[in-house]
Amino acid sequence: MSIFEQVESEVRSYCRSFPVVFNQARGAELTTEEGRTYIDFLAGAGTLNYGHNHPELREALIEYISSEGITHGLDMMSSAKARFLESFQQYILKPRDMDDFRVMFTGPTGTNAVEAAMKLARKVKGRPTIAAFTNGFHGCSAGALAATGNQHHRGGMGTSLNDVFRLPFDGYLGEGVDTTEYFEKLLEDPSSGLDHPAAVIVETVQGEGGLNAANAQWLRNLEAVCRRHDMLLIVDDIQAGCGRTGHFFSFEEAGIKPDIVTLSKSLSAYGLPFAAVTYRGELDIWTPGEHNGTFRGNNLAFVTAAKAFELFWSDKAFAEEVQQKAHHLRAGLEKLIRNHGPSTLKLKGRGLMSGIECPDGELASAVIREAFENGLVIETSGAHDQVVKCLVPLTITQAQIDFGLNVLDQAFAKAVSERQKKAS
Repeated sequence: MSIFEQVESEVRSYCRSFPVVFNQARGAELTTEEGRTYIDFLAGAGTLNYGHNHPELREALIEYISSEGITHGLDMMSSAKARFLESFQQYILKPRDMDDFRVMFTGPTGTNAVEAAMKLARKVKGRPTIAAFTNGFHGCSAGALAATGNQHHRGGMGTSLNDVFRLPFDGYLGEGVDTTEYFEKLLEDPSSGLDHPAAVIVETVQGEGGLNAANAQWLRNLEAVCRRHDMLLIVDDIQAGCGRTGHFFSFEEAGIKPDIVTLSKSLSAYGLPFAAVTYRGELDIWTPGEHNGTFRGNNLAFVTAAKAFELFWSDKAFAEEVQQKAHHLRAGLEKLIRNHGPSTLKLKGRGLMSGIECPDGELASAVIREAFENGLVIETSGAHDQVVKCLVPLTITQAQIDFGLNVLDQAFAKAVSERQKKAS
């Protein structure tokens, strides 16, 4: 591993938690150069919802490359793009009563999609302010970072981050407090100091923020506040979307209809860089090339994404399967909590975006270190890295989930025991 230490920047992070060299992957498994296999409860931070190297997606990609299909074409029309748009419209938008939504291809990462979404909202409404939430994470480029709450990331910018007003997320002020009422009070008071926002950006489940899951009623209330006060509702579905919570979009369960949705991570279905923004057609007031970029749309990703829509989203079977796996995972996590800390541990998240909140980051870090020693790749999230976060591939088998739960059971047992010994 000396080459990484000699040449790669100190900014590297995930590899510090997993100090091995991986060279193969399949489904929910990662294999090192030495031949040791790990079960993957990280899935590329939610990028690999369909697992590593899904065989049918791989074959579609190989066939496309072998036929000398377009790899890069700026934002020109291509057969791969046409197939993506047709399948996205047929399998994703139309079944969800979003027929009128347009698709905008941005740069290839989630932060590019967020930048475009906020820029469009400001252009449409003619107002600069965006309302965002405590513990939200939207990216590390300047505009998206302004909407991000995490001080570690914000501190790296080295300049002011403006035109974002921070609001308390659902549950931030405790149970029974509807923070949308506070928001509306500010909007109705001309002396509150809040400049009328163009839009509100929200994650229905805050992935990096600690798996804080918004209540469905809170989301409906937030949508209603946006409608009453002429603000656009942006749902950042970059991590929680593409089936992660049991529906393609994470907001479906709440029954809301955002104006703008950002997508990335698992959109390509194969780990290829790809991001897009989809929004109501009447908002499409861009002039040609007004929001530009060399890598607007990845033709290889168009191929795998379209294939994934056809494979997984042509009916409800896959979503129902994800929901069943989520129930099994969360039941297992609840059992761990009962066994190792019913008064100190807490179940977090929704769907296959679930985890266990620990009293502090020290315990959570001890758990993931022990888990890795025993063959499980898993990470933490939250303001203090206090949440042991499960982001399993949606195609994972029940046996692999059980393996991971068993490893976590042992890891919690050891970490809690060692903490108790230190305390005594």
